[in-house]
Amino acid sequence: MAEGTFQVLPAVDLLGGEAVRLEQGDFERVAVRARPEELVRRFAGAGARMIHVVDLDGVRSGGIREGLIGGLEETAGAAKLQVSGGIRSPADAERLLAAGAARVVVGTAALAEPDALERFVAELGDRLIVAIDVRSGRVSVGGWLQETGLEAAEVAARCAAAGASRILCTAIERDGMLGGPDLDLLREVRNASRLPVLAAGGIRSEDDLAAVAAVGCEGAVVGRALLDGSLPLSVLA
Repeated sequence: MAEGTFQVLPAVDLLGGEAVRLEQGDFERVAVRARPEELVRRFAGAGARMIHVVDLDGVRSGGIREGLIGGLEETAGAAKLQVSGGIRSPADAERLLAAGAARVVVGTAALAEPDALERFVAELGDRLIVAIDVRSGRVSVGGWLQETGLEAAEVAARCAAAGASRILCTAIERDGMLGGPDLDLLREVRNASRLPVLAAGGIRSEDDLAAVAAVGCEGAVVGRALLDGSLPLSVLA
């Protein structure tokens, strides 16, 4: 796809020394295993401008691995990295940015305290993406294991009020399942925030990408469909 148009970001989820794809974020349901460096190299070679990297070990432990991100950044060549997992403070985010990340994604920590979101925005500006991860209509945090009771639209509006630059919205129940995106959820988040939104969860085809673009999203994070060939790597260019 040409510069400035809808963008597809390939996902590389890290668990231990492997790249994996989980079903619905469940660590016991590993659907795909691969070598992370090979995936990053393949996606960058196919023309990806941004690669979405999730450190699942960081999600569980609350720690970040700058060395790992730095190594992948070197492998990525011209592609940039959008990194999440284990970020608990603006200082954590800054360390990942210094290691080579272009943008960081924060969910749990941004909602942990009443003023946390504002602090992240103040420190990171447009290098920050706020994650809104939704299960059964409610936002989840803590590796998708803890339900907050907050509705997606409420958090989206908070993001806009805090001055966030963009949102990553994931339909948890569809993640890794290749069942199609939750267009109603994406439309709700987009309308409540009026911010650029990246979609994630369930995307399996070029028709799905077109549908996500039609509801106003600026791009989509795609994992399993690129790994199993449901989507051709040509959608990255």
